[in-house]
Amino acid sequence: MTAREYDVIVIGAGAVGENVADRTVQGGLSTVIVEAELVGGECSYWACMPSKALLRAGTVLRAARAVEGASAAVTGEIDPPGVLARRDRIVHDWSDDSQVAWLDKAGIDLIRGHGRLTGPRAVQVTAADGTVTELTARHAVVLSTGSAALLPEIPGLAESAPWTSREATSAKTVPERLAIIGGGVVAAEMATAYVDLGAHVTLLVRSTLLGDQEPFAGDAVAEALRARGATVLTGVEPTSVSRDDDGAQVQLSDGSRLDVDEIIVATGRVPRTEDLGVETAGLAPGEWLDVDDTLRVRGVDWLYGVGDVNHRALLTHQGKYQARAAGDVIVARATGATVDDAPWGRHVATADARVVPQVTFTDPEVASVGLTAAAAEAAGIRTRVVDYDLSWVGGATAQSDDYRGQARAVVDEDRRVLVGVTFVGPEVGEMLHAATIAIAGEVPLDRLWHAVPAYPTVSEVWLRFLETYGR
Repeated sequence: MTAREYDVIVIGAGAVGENVADRTVQGGLSTVIVEAELVGGECSYWACMPSKALLRAGTVLRAARAVEGASAAVTGEIDPPGVLARRDRIVHDWSDDSQVAWLDKAGIDLIRGHGRLTGPRAVQVTAADGTVTELTARHAVVLSTGSAALLPEIPGLAESAPWTSREATSAKTVPERLAIIGGGVVAAEMATAYVDLGAHVTLLVRSTLLGDQEPFAGDAVAEALRARGATVLTGVEPTSVSRDDDGAQVQLSDGSRLDVDEIIVATGRVPRTEDLGVETAGLAPGEWLDVDDTLRVRGVDWLYGVGDVNHRALLTHQGKYQARAAGDVIVARATGATVDDAPWGRHVATADARVVPQVTFTDPEVASVGLTAAAAEAAGIRTRVVDYDLSWVGGATAQSDDYRGQARAVVDEDRRVLVGVTFVGPEVGEMLHAATIAIAGEVPLDRLWHAVPAYPTVSEVWLRFLETYGR
């Protein structure tokens, strides 16, 4: 057994853990990161990057076919082996050598193995070969272990070897018949990807597709999936699942049966806290971590929970935002400064409540930030909703012969600032940051009149929002 001491111990070397460690090392604190799988984590190997690789070919092909002159050059269909091969290159064939090299360059130590809390500022790491390393932190331990797919309690489902997002994004072949259980982002994106790859997809949505977004977003995505041959069933759910040599059989709540080759389960996430030793800090295993805006676990002055594990905003970019805040706070507290003295001013995570940007990479894309109209109303904000058809702006005409899109701005009428924006349409994710800045900066509508959008771009919708709203 080996014993080591550091200023900071980070458990979990995904994008979030890497950013915490980088920030604390830059602040002069010795830092070790503990990882049981691949350095780079879920986003690099089983989520953000491989899923976007699977989606890109279909998006590009449809964009070319939507422009006369370019469409004549498109003579074939998507090549699934080519898509999968490109996905493999993007994830470096599930090798983390380049990520490990970055840790070394950044001055961050790495210990491979499963880390568990054993007491205050104490972590035990068990390697694959059984070797044990005892770590002690002088200042802080950070849990950035993320989340895992939730497997609903449907009779026979677990025994039928369903895919989660991990198997869906790392599959080596495309199933002929595919059922997807769920109506959120993962379900919508995987339905889009696998329809494009040639699978017959049936999407089983208990309530509404993309129910956390503005209603027109889910409607547009469902319409597009159906137009490309997918079956989208809403208001229905599996009641039991079985599997035999011919595939899986899914009994549905409407009395029908669905026969498929594979099933993707995309019904939510659970925190990876079940085997971290959190009970030694008075916490319940398997529960989300309750943290304050400095990402410190409430009631435990040396423990931080950053990223998915705290359930504030289950998105990579929000987790990295939290990581930067937590790293700066840990450095400030370790050096005797107050939180307000942390670099770049008071790095506490406040955006997670009302300024969360998200892109759903379906086709059409859905890009949103802030509150939906319904959420703003529920929060007691006196609002006005401004809707605009994106096909009416000049940039849409230039981009595509059959552009379809919709935009919505939600205005706080008392403060005359935006609190929510949603775009639905081709490649609208690239328009989202302007909306994020407007909401985070609480830019008054009167000032937005002076932010002139270039013509002809789809961003001209900002002018149309203001004209529709009126002075």
